[in-house]
Amino acid sequence: MSLPPGTASDLHHYLQQGRDAVLRALDGLPEYDARRPLTPTGTNLLGVVKHLSGVEIGYLSRSVGRAAPPLPWDEDGSVWEGGDMWARAEETREEVLGRYRRAWALSDSALASLPLDHPAEPPWWPAERRRTTFGHLVVRVVAETAQHAGHLEILREQLDGQAGRDHDMLDAAGWERFVARIQAAADAHR
Repeated sequence: MSLPPGTASDLHHYLQQGRDAVLRALDGLPEYDARRPLTPTGTNLLGVVKHLSGVEIGYLSRSVGRAAPPLPWDEDGSVWEGGDMWARAEETREEVLGRYRRAWALSDSALASLPLDHPAEPPWWPAERRRTTFGHLVVRVVAETAQHAGHLEILREQLDGQAGRDHDMLDAAGWERFVARIQAAADAHR
């Protein structure tokens, strides 16, 4: 099956859109709020960014045989204990964001040079399903980035009321009226 022209650039467009949303969720956020656990399972904004850098490096570089920098949580084995999901006290925000941007550069280079049907093998997948394609992994990374970007937007909104790009379509009073309408509809089912 051949792909329509522009498929790789479309995938890259949506990947970049997700990446940008991830960074927007951290923009202007105090250091403490970027790091602290915000869910019962410990989800935190900076940790999700750290995780996504590993996702891009693992799937879009290592799995297609391209050189990639070592990741500290892989090197020390802490990835298997969630070490990629939070920023240690000694890790700076700049360090985490810089690693994420370097992962982008590696992924973008792969997207620019590899066909989507290029063979890929994520070494951590079970042997019976390890053989796949670069295109399959790109779709996976686009989906995971978008999913996490949505998580981060909701967490950010809960922290300080800032949300995604549509947040400025209403003023505070408009949002209160909108939420009241939703609440009234839900209350009808109590």
